Amino acid sequence: MKRLNPSVLSLVRSALDEDIGRGDVTSLAALEPDLVKGVIVAKSEGVLSGLAPAVISFQKVDSANKLTPLLNDGDLFRPGDTIIELEGLNQTLLTAERTALNFLAHLSGVATLTRRYVDEVSATDCRILDTRKTTPGFRLLEKEAVRHGGGENHRFGLYDMVLIKDNHIAAAGSISAAVDRTRDWLASADYRIQFDRQGDDVAIEVEIKSAEELTEAIKAGVKRLLLDNQSLDSLRELIRLARRLNPDVKLEASGNVTLDNVAAVAATGVDYVSVGALTHSAPASDFSMKLLS
Repeated sequence: MKRLNPSVLSLVRSALDEDIGRGDVTSLAALEPDLVKGVIVAKSEGVLSGLAPAVISFQKVDSANKLTPLLNDGDLFRPGDTIIELEGLNQTLLTAERTALNFLAHLSGVATLTRRYVDEVSATDCRILDTRKTTPGFRLLEKEAVRHGGGENHRFGLYDMVLIKDNHIAAAGSISAAVDRTRDWLASADYRIQFDRQGDDVAIEVEIKSAEELTEAIKAGVKRLLLDNQSLDSLRELIRLARRLNPDVKLEASGNVTLDNVAAVAATGVDYVSVGALTHSAPASDFSMKLLS
């Protein structure tokens, strides 16, 4: 099992503290401590994600608990498949059960929904991206789940990429002004000191809503554009204009994308489709734990 990021370990500890409090009163009261075996099985089908935090949940409750995953993150599972074999004290396995299953259910749900979107656009070269619309505290795990489902990650946070959106443009006065100021600041010592990297390494993307904005952004040398909340007809027109002005510009569509229309959006010729629903609206997968002895 890979080493977890410290923020994920902290999240697991917080989740256990939230659920256990001073102790699992039911298991302590109703059971004599006994070494047992058990399994976690799937009750739905999908793409697996969340093995590491699930396993760590059991081990944080009792380091003697033994967990043997039979599948890997990114694998397909079907109802009845055994995901993890367990061995440990009945009390501690039951104490960790819900927290572990919550991680598996939510993260596998994200991976499963992502795979559905990826499959919908498989006839094109378009790639599915996530967004920053993540559950607070779960971002690293949810973005990893997107990768397990075959999607790709957009920026992780506000720190690793420039995305100039409509409010930035309004506050700066224009796209050109916002882009010029961004380039100047990325080239400054202030940026290098605060972020400990070179500004040349930072991608710049600009949100555009019209042909005029698109033209201004490309003339400003922007190499990646976000086409937000466009109709299919408008997308096609903007893409034709963008490819004429700069055949190499990367184009991302977003806004009101669903499983019903993502194939049509991808077919317009965009390079990426970003989907907030991957992380904020994924239905949970279904798993259960069974003690065998």
